[in-house]
Amino acid sequence: MNQQTPTLKVENLRTHFFTKMGVVKAVDDVSFTVGRGEVLGLVGESGSGKSVTGFSVLGLVDPPGRIVEGSIAFNGQELTSLPEKRWRDIRGSKIAMIFQDPMMTLNPVLRIDTQMIEAIRAHDSSISKEEGYQRCRDALGQVGIPSPEERLKSYPHQFSGGMRQRVAIAIALLNKPDLIIADEPTTALDVTIQAQILYEAQKLCRETGTALIWITHDLTVVAGLADRICVMYAGKLVEQGHIDDVLDAPLHPYTRGLIGSVPSRNKRGAALYQIPGMTPSLIKLPPGCAFRDRCERAQAKCREEPVITHPEPDRAVRCFFPHLGESL
Repeated sequence: MNQQTPTLKVENLRTHFFTKMGVVKAVDDVSFTVGRGEVLGLVGESGSGKSVTGFSVLGLVDPPGRIVEGSIAFNGQELTSLPEKRWRDIRGSKIAMIFQDPMMTLNPVLRIDTQMIEAIRAHDSSISKEEGYQRCRDALGQVGIPSPEERLKSYPHQFSGGMRQRVAIAIALLNKPDLIIADEPTTALDVTIQAQILYEAQKLCRETGTALIWITHDLTVVAGLADRICVMYAGKLVEQGHIDDVLDAPLHPYTRGLIGSVPSRNKRGAALYQIPGMTPSLIKLPPGCAFRDRCERAQAKCREEPVITHPEPDRAVRCFFPHLGESL
């Protein structure tokens, strides 16, 4: 693999769901890259298309959904045309996913050690049971589970929700994948454990070159974790850039609204700021910019479809009237 080849390159990705009510454009023209050791934050409200983007990269979109257009290149290899057998070789070994619900990862009737060793040997049958057991024990310790030797013999129902999530994260780390897609994995964890997991994630990327896509609605999480950030709204990428640039001087009105909605930015005693209105239905999106009915900068021009522009170096925005040169 060429040193300059990004771990993941997504171009003009469109993933649509064909329902009786109409076509849901869950992901509609999304492009980004993630390099070795880089952390990309994928941010937006519920229903913005973040998780479907992650599922698309992993080839986990089932009917009535399908990728209708675009390219997903992993280490230079196109994934959208891979046969299912090749997909099974890649999932879990080269690309791992951490789900928001740990029970999507864990089998309730098998012991933790059985599940973790199986996850290792499914991709490398030459690993002995003893070596696999050692790796499992180390992985549990890495995510902060006390007495890992004992906990390996437990069943999922013997763990709390937060502990189950840490086990799921440990399983994702087992095979040292080139890319991890994390779909809001710390939502159920308390702040102390969340900080530990974020630290371990950064350390993993730094030391092993693993690329990480962290999907979340929580800007405070990605602020201390990500190198770059992509903001999604109604299936489209509306802003992209280095994390500090976007948080200090967001270009898109939606990004400014998201940052303004963080409670710590509100004055004590004042009502919490919120973006007016609701996210439009993805089946009946308004013509032009999907955010215009909620945007204080909207003009007649916004009835047309905005395209991605690059008004500043290493910045991208989908807006006719971005906040150029305006810091928060």
